[in-house]
Amino acid sequence: MSENMLSVGIDIGTSTTQLVLSMLTIENMASNFTVPRIVIVDKRVIYKSAIIFTPILEDNRIDMEKIESFVEQQYVAAGIQKEEIQTGAVIITGETARRENANEVLRALSGFAGDFVVATAGPDLESIIAAKGAGVHNYSQEHSTSVINIDIGGGTSNLAFIHNGEVVDTGCLDLGGRLVKVDRQTKEITYISPKIQELIEMKKLSIRLGDTATEDKLAPLIKEMVQLVKVSVGMEVHSPFYERCLTHKGLKRNQNANCISFTGGVADSIYNDYEGDPFLYGDIGILFGTAIRQSSILENFTLVRPDETIRATVVGAGSHTTEISGSTITYTGDFFPIKNIPVLKLASDEERLAPEEFGERMKEKLEWFKVDGRLEHVAIALRGKHSPTFKEIEKLGTGLALGLAELMSKESPIIIITEEDIGKVLGQTLFSQTGNEEKVICLDGIKVENGDYIDIGKPIADGKVLPVVIKTLVFH
Repeated sequence: MSENMLSVGIDIGTSTTQLVLSMLTIENMASNFTVPRIVIVDKRVIYKSAIIFTPILEDNRIDMEKIESFVEQQYVAAGIQKEEIQTGAVIITGETARRENANEVLRALSGFAGDFVVATAGPDLESIIAAKGAGVHNYSQEHSTSVINIDIGGGTSNLAFIHNGEVVDTGCLDLGGRLVKVDRQTKEITYISPKIQELIEMKKLSIRLGDTATEDKLAPLIKEMVQLVKVSVGMEVHSPFYERCLTHKGLKRNQNANCISFTGGVADSIYNDYEGDPFLYGDIGILFGTAIRQSSILENFTLVRPDETIRATVVGAGSHTTEISGSTITYTGDFFPIKNIPVLKLASDEERLAPEEFGERMKEKLEWFKVDGRLEHVAIALRGKHSPTFKEIEKLGTGLALGLAELMSKESPIIIITEEDIGKVLGQTLFSQTGNEEKVICLDGIKVENGDYIDIGKPIADGKVLPVVIKTLVFH
């Protein structure tokens, strides 16, 4: 029997804030005698808000009152009451994720619906959300190919390298459409970001605050910005400014993609010819996108047009799937309930690596979950091998122990989730590897993906199993 539920997605980005309302159709796919397994069978967008500039106060904090007012206005315009919304997601991305009151805004907005997924997305997680929100991972899987998705917003360009449907690597550049702002009436240049100012001075370009912006005047700067994009995707090996332009890191050099796709506010100018005022939005976004479209980047890769461009990161919360862990699990401490933990899922080929390399790969991917240098609480997910030998589990446990060192140093418990029934033996192996059995929760019989969030309830059935709620962001 199917049921409809109303979902909201709110994205507060560097430059813009927007909201999408979706009607999700869900069905219980389990029988009457088993634990409910709720899945989304249909998603229909019923309302897209206006896209506003993200309101920032003079002290560089997000203007929470204006954000709340905007959300309330959109609910009125859509003709819905906030009590009707059953689920949703609030994601703060880009430069706004670094604002000191970002978490305060998340907490305030989570009250606009029931059980929200709430997250402050650092540059790596934003790269993943944008690529999956655009459906690029589906294209990669269906065509057995590699795709680089570049989400170009107002302040940053987030890169995700996807191979056969799995996110392999991420990167981020401080490049965006609003790093130079232009008065829409007078065409006066009113703002130049510090890094773009450095680039202007390095290249001795004749661009200054107060100058009248023209396409010809800004063309040399736009050319340099496109050159940095070329370096980021491996087309060029060097640029004197590239390292300075990195938000924190770029894509690894030993990866070759066949395809490229673009999302974010600048993407529309890449996929569509634009005729009219290039400074329509009071910035250089249209010029930047047009220059990318006319560059050799599109000759070097097969261009993929994603399902979504500017709204790729506006994700509603999806199914809240209730699962019961397998009975071969490990836990000791009383940490329950645990809520809103993001999932890092390792790829199958990574699980087969030698322990040292597996540990290093996990450390690299845990960087996705850092905001302002602080690692969030993360659950590690694996497929696991069916009927493995003890030696194989021992090898996996050693790799996990090496990769989990930073998480082990925190007060929160280590959470491991496997699809195969190896939770008890793997948990015991981790005990012996780390010497800290009070902090390990090892669950099995549960399938999750990157982009999921989990809640773990108090033990049931005399402590034999744990109830798990999987919150899946709606990417398609």
